[in-house]
Amino acid sequence: MAIIGMAVYDTVENDRTKYTKATLESLKKTVNLIEHTLYIVDNNSCEATKKVIEDFCKKVSSVQVITLEENIGTAKAINKAWKFRKPGQHCIKMDNDVVIHEKGWVDLLEDAISRDPENIGQAALKRKDLAESPNSTHEFYKSEIIMLPHEGGQRWIIAEEVQHCMGTCVMHNSKLIDIVGGLEQMGGIYGFDDSLMSLRSRISGFKNVFIPSVNIDHIDHGDNPYSEEKRKYAGIMMAAYGKAREEYINGIRNVYCEM
Repeated sequence: MAIIGMAVYDTVENDRTKYTKATLESLKKTVNLIEHTLYIVDNNSCEATKKVIEDFCKKVSSVQVITLEENIGTAKAINKAWKFRKPGQHCIKMDNDVVIHEKGWVDLLEDAISRDPENIGQAALKRKDLAESPNSTHEFYKSEIIMLPHEGGQRWIIAEEVQHCMGTCVMHNSKLIDIVGGLEQMGGIYGFDDSLMSLRSRISGFKNVFIPSVNIDHIDHGDNPYSEEKRKYAGIMMAAYGKAREEYINGIRNVYCEM
């Protein structure tokens, strides 16, 4: 059983209601939402998205909704969902702009971690637009294809070990969360939480892997004012991120972050 935490911040201006609706329908088709618990954390979205969430909950009664009065940011919102995890329970950070085409992907990510639970900190689905590859000439994007441990009768699982798991859909090993706590949110509402978690995972002695066999589509192509706003904010926060990164690497900054 895994917790799936999905933060939602849709406004009339950013026009993301359609993405949230498509993501939820995708989860309904591909995830056993009785066995795995979906927490939707609504950062005070517009009325159209509130209606989408309400209608979805009528179809899937097991879904838990946390409604906030303001946008507290993605990482802090996800942490509110992860606080409900039970001992040994893995947690997923899920964006609300992705469509997954294959059933059983949560079970596959759980299976991947179970094959090497002392070493795999993150197991993620891989977007088609990412640069990680064994053929990359860039040190940061150079990856390694590995075969996960296998016993007779088990399916074979091929993983791609990487430095950084893009946070579109990432399962975090309960053992990793026990060590590092929740996602860290730098600045106001955004702030490199995915990059920092991947770094904190590796510093804590874990591997980060993609399971690239699962077909997914990132449906926000970044060609809207909201995406441009996020890119500008990321540029402003880059110096703070670089400082935090160096502090983690040099052991000055504690890898644990309170949820």
